[in-house]
Amino acid sequence: MTAPRIATYIAQMQESVYLACSYIDGMTKIDFLADKKTQQAVVLNLLVLGETATKILQADPEFAAAHNDIPWRSMKGMRNRIAHGYFDINLDVVWDTTTTALPELTASLVKLQITLSNNTTAE
Repeated sequence: MTAPRIATYIAQMQESVYLACSYIDGMTKIDFLADKKTQQAVVLNLLVLGETATKILQADPEFAAAHNDIPWRSMKGMRNRIAHGYFDINLDVVWDTTTTALPELTASLVKLQITLSNNTTAE
């Protein structure tokens, strides 16, 4: 996979993380569990995040292995659970992922994007 394509995927992942987090900004877990629209919006972005991670894993497994601080397989696994078991989504896990894992992922994706940008400008 080309560096510009990976950079596009990383940007897409950052947007999905940002959107998912922005939808619950200022909410409590109780608010989230009572708000179906917000649940669906967050779940959709987790689905997109996992789909994008899956594309990177399939197209360039060496890249994913070189950046193992990104939980590629966990994102792919969550995507699969959402896509194949939609009526069995554990909203507690969605909440915990969005409030805990996604902020950590943001930092890793920003570092990765900077690395990609530096490598592209050096070429």
